[in-house]
Parts: sequence; C-alpha cells; structure tokens
Amino acid sequence: MPDMSASVSLAMTHLVPLAKEVDENKVTPGVLGFIVFAAMAVAVWGLMKSMSKHMGKVDFKEPGDPEQSSPAATTKAAATGEPSSTT
Repeated sequence: MPDMSASVSLAMTHLVPLAKEVDENKVTPGVLGFIVFAAMAVAVWGLMKSMSKHMGKVDFKEPGDPEQSSPAATTKAAATGEPSSTT
C-alpha cells in the first residue's frame, strides 16, 4: 500500500493554488444563503396567497348616513316632531 501522507501531500499541493485564487476579503452567501433566501421567498408567497384568499372573503359594506339613506323619513319625522326610526 502506498503511503497515505504522500497522496495527501500531493493533493494539498494541487489545491493550495486554487485556494489562493479566492479573495479572502470577499464574502459570499454560498449555498446556505441561497437556501434561506429561497425558503423566505416561498414563505412570503404562501402568506400572500393566504392573505388574498382571506381578503376575498371580506364583505365590507360601509353604512350610509341616516340622513342620506332615507330623506323622506327624516322629513316626515321633522314635520311631526317624532324621532326618526332609522339608525
């Protein structure tokens, strides 16, 4: 069997020049950063889809003013002195 330290030494001499080409001052997110970003994007997409579904269920109708809703009832109540029954 060949000596393992010789093959390790040979591999290291070939990899050291490749490692020196990498700029030590440059920081990259790498695979973990991509996975985290992709997970956050999927979570935001799911939340937006859920919000859209829930907003579709909302039936918002703004109540009108009692004075504008039935002017005939207000006029009649004012003429007779009775309080208006519309609320």
